[in-house]
Amino acid sequence: MAKRILLFVVTNILVVATISILLSVFGVTSYIERAGRGYGLNLQKLMIICLIWGFVGAFISLALSKVMAKWTMGLSVIDPRSASGVEAQLVSTVHRLAKSAGLTTMPEVAIYESEEVNAFATGPTRSSSLVAVSTGLLRNMRFEEVEGVLGHEIAHVANGDMVTMALLQGIVNAFVMFLSRVVAFAISTAMSRGDDRESSSFPSMLNFILTIVFDIVFTLLGSIVVAAFSRYREYRADAGGARFAGKQKMISALERLQSTHELVDNASAPAMASMKISNKGGFLSLFSTHPPLEDRISRLRSVN
Repeated sequence: MAKRILLFVVTNILVVATISILLSVFGVTSYIERAGRGYGLNLQKLMIICLIWGFVGAFISLALSKVMAKWTMGLSVIDPRSASGVEAQLVSTVHRLAKSAGLTTMPEVAIYESEEVNAFATGPTRSSSLVAVSTGLLRNMRFEEVEGVLGHEIAHVANGDMVTMALLQGIVNAFVMFLSRVVAFAISTAMSRGDDRESSSFPSMLNFILTIVFDIVFTLLGSIVVAAFSRYREYRADAGGARFAGKQKMISALERLQSTHELVDNASAPAMASMKISNKGGFLSLFSTHPPLEDRISRLRSVN
C-alpha cells in the first residue's frame, strides 16, 4: 500500500519537476525574474504560461497512456477475429458491456502476465480506449466476478474518467507552478537588500531553491486533491459496473478482491492496482486513489 502511494506521489512530483526544468531551459524562469524587477510580477502572463505548461504535461501523458501501458506492462492485445476460448469470452463480454454503456467504438481488450488480481482501463478518449486484465485475475476469479470487474472498467471509459483526471491534473500542475513561483519570488524579494534589482544582492539562487521546495510542497497538497477526486470517481465506476454487469456481480468481484487482498503480502505485490488500492485510515489515506474495499462494498449494498 505504502509503495503504491509513494509511486503515485513521486509520479506527480516528477511531472511538475520536469515541467519546471523545461521552464528554465526555455527561458521562462528568466522571464519571471525579469518581470519581477521592481518588486512586482506580471501575474496574468505567469498564470497563462503555467496553464499552458500544466495542461501540456497532463495531456501528453494522457495521449501516450495506451501506448505506454502496452509497452511497460507487456500487454497482449486480443484480436477479436481470431480469438477463441477465454480470450473470445473476454472480448465478447467487454463489447457487450461497452454497448450497454453507450459506447459506439469498442475498446481494445488485452491480457498481461501477472500474479496480481488486477484490471485497468486506459486511453486518451472513449473512442480510443483499452481494457486489460491480468492472468492472476483470470485464475483467481469466477467469470461472473470477472464480468463485474470489466463492468467497472467500462464505466471508467464511459464516464470519461481518463480525460477528466487529465484535466484535473492539468489544473493542479498549473496552480502548483504558479503558486510556487509567486511564493518563492515573494520570499526572495523580502530577503533581498537594496532597491537595485540588477545588483548581485538579489538572491536568485534562493529564489531557485525555494521554487523547487514549493513545487514539492504544493505538489503533495495537489496530490491530495487529485486522490480525493479519484476516490469519488471509483465510487461512480462501481455504480456503473453494477448497472452494466449486475449489482451482485460487482459486489462479488469486490468481495473476491478483498479476500485476495487480505491474503497477499503487499510488499510482494507492489504493482499499480486499478481495482484494489485501499487504505483503512490515517494520514496516508489522503493520498489513496481508491476508497477502502469495505466502504465500496457497503455503498453498493445500500443502493436499491
